This record gives sequence, structure tokens and C-alpha cells, in this order.
Amino acid sequence: MFDRLPEQYFTRILAAAAAARAQDGPGVRRFIDLGRGNPDLPPPPHALAALKAAVDQTATPVVHGYPPFGGHRDLREAIAERYGADHGVALDPDTEVAVVPGTKTGIMLACVAAAGRADTILLPDPGYPDYPSGVALAGATAKPLPLESSAGWQPDFDAVGDERPAAVWLNYPSNPCAVCEHDGTFERAVAWCRERDAMLIHDLAYGFLAFDGRRARSVLEIDGARECALELWSPSKIYGMAGWRVGFAVGNGELVGRIQTLLDHSAAGVFTALQRGLAAALRSDQSDVAERRAVYEARRDRLVQTLRAAGAQIDLPEGSFYAWWRLPHGLTPERLIAEARVGVAPGEGFGARGAGWARLSLATPDADIEEAAERLAAVLEGTALR
Repeated sequence: MFDRLPEQYFTRILAAAAAARAQDGPGVRRFIDLGRGNPDLPPPPHALAALKAAVDQTATPVVHGYPPFGGHRDLREAIAERYGADHGVALDPDTEVAVVPGTKTGIMLACVAAAGRADTILLPDPGYPDYPSGVALAGATAKPLPLESSAGWQPDFDAVGDERPAAVWLNYPSNPCAVCEHDGTFERAVAWCRERDAMLIHDLAYGFLAFDGRRARSVLEIDGARECALELWSPSKIYGMAGWRVGFAVGNGELVGRIQTLLDHSAAGVFTALQRGLAAALRSDQSDVAERRAVYEARRDRLVQTLRAAGAQIDLPEGSFYAWWRLPHGLTPERLIAEARVGVAPGEGFGARGAGWARLSLATPDADIEEAAERLAAVLEGTALR
């Protein structure tokens, strides 16, 4: 099994950042890391208050003992309520919602639940680098589902011909491409998968971080999706809870049931205090989410404006907290570290179609975004910074 696993891309990113940061000192510019999407904005106060209140509950084993393997029903009800309010989708909290210990774990479980050794899974190219790891753990074969810049990074199902995969992955708003699902994309994906008896797995990690008045849909809003679609949903980005390691798999009851069975055998639930904090976030008026989105949108505007003024070819991100930049010929991530002391995520780590691109994170304090943008602009304008 281990020889099937790809290199863990983000360990390489972290190692490069650590090596660059180790050079900080007198006469050397401070390294700024735009390579990793680690939320810098904290969870909402009401979520923290609920978590703290639960932590202090020590009179019985309810909080600090083993939680239910399937998550507390109150939390599953809270995600069902959120889906109803935001997407008009009615989920059964008992059969269509699974609480997972982090959405990255959910990716692995979804692949294992959907495919086996003789199967193929189509992965977006460019796409999140951990999807191939899930395919490898399932023993399946990964094949690319092309996303083309000229088509707004939407999937090209015609390019895969007569392929009949066990599952197809999508991710909108996209990491790394920073675009939202365009009109008709989900409808075509659901129809394509139903025609081929394939499962459609949608990663909605950035669902409420869509900019300029856009609304990021759930794939479950599409007619017929419940027969073939599973959606992964994450509080890491929209609530700043990346370290909490909790998420959801929702949708098709058969796949949700398989994921729950895998959890029953491999995990012992998520800490009850975290579940209570997340339930409080889900049941709030979501004004904190709107504030968080506004912060990322303002950072996006400053970064893109500065780079464009220096001649960069960079589209205005539609969603997520990333920008996706086509690097000029000869400009590499290594040069940016050496000359600007700014780290970016090399595009080739997201798939063959990411070669020549770089992903820049907006999950960085305002002052760092502004300084990094100015340094990158100076490199573009031919000023070497050392």
C-alpha cells in the first residue's frame, strides 16, 4: 500500500517554508509564507464560549468520556438545519449526515467507500493534492478530469471519452483555481454520473467564501443528486476551525452509511466540546461568516491590484481564500523565495495542468499580504530583492 501513496505535497511546502524562515536574521528580509492555507482568523466568540462551557462540565463523563461514534445527534441536526437554511436541502440527520474527524480524513474515507481495486476515480486537474492519497488508499486508479483556464476551470467531461469511473471528484469554490461553479456545471456532472452509474463527490470546503455576491451552491441542490452524490463540508475555513478536526459527509445514504461503518472501525468520535462549539457556530446568524468573507475579499483586492499594476496576469478570485497566478516565463517559486522572500505553492503540485501557475494564500494577516504583494510586484518589475 505504501508504495502507492504519492508524496505528501504539503510536507514539501512546509519544509520549503521552514528552510526559508531559518534564514531570517540581520540583513535578511523576513520570510512571508503565502504557500499554505492555514486560517489566521479565529473561531467566532459564541463557538468558543460553547466549547469552553463544555470543557468545564466535569461532573459526569458526558463531555470528557467517549463521544458517540456517529457524533452527537444534536450536531447532526445542526448541520441538517444549516443545509435547509442555506441550500433548501432537507437532510435526514440519522442516515444522510456523518460526522468525520476532519474533512481530510473524510476525503480518505469517501474514496474507500466509493471505489475498490479494479475501479477508477476521476480527479480534477488542477485539484487538491490530497485527493490522490485517498485514491491510493482505496487501491483504485486515478485519472484526470481536465479543468481548463479557457473554460473558467470548469470540468471537461468530453475529454474523458467513454470512461466509466466509480467516482468523480469536484471542488467548488476551487482549491487551487479560486473559481466558483459556473451555470450548468453541477447539472451536467450529476447527469454524467447518473448515466454511468458513478458516484459524484463534491468538496464544499469553501462553500461560504464566494465573493462579489456569488452564492456557492451545494451539489445536493440539483435534481437527482441524492441518488449519486456525496458532499464533504468543512468548518475549517468558514469558521476558522482548522485545528478542531471535525467535518461532515452528507448526501447519498448508502455512501454516508459506508463512511459511518468505516468510522465505527477506525475512530472513536470527535471530542464532545468541539461538537458543541461547532453546533453553536452552525446555529448562529452567520454574521461572523460574512465578516470573515469580507476580510478575505478585501485582501484579495489589495493583492490582485498590486500584482496587476506590476504587469501580472492574474484573475480576480471568485471564491476560496486563494489566488491562482500564471507565473511569467522564467519566474519560479524558487526565485520568489530567493528574491522576494515570499513563499507560494507551486502549481505543478496540484496536477499537470497546474504547471506554470502558483497558488497564493489570503489566509495571512493584512500587513503580510500587503508587504508580500509589494515584494512580488518589485520582482515582476525587475527589482531584485535580496
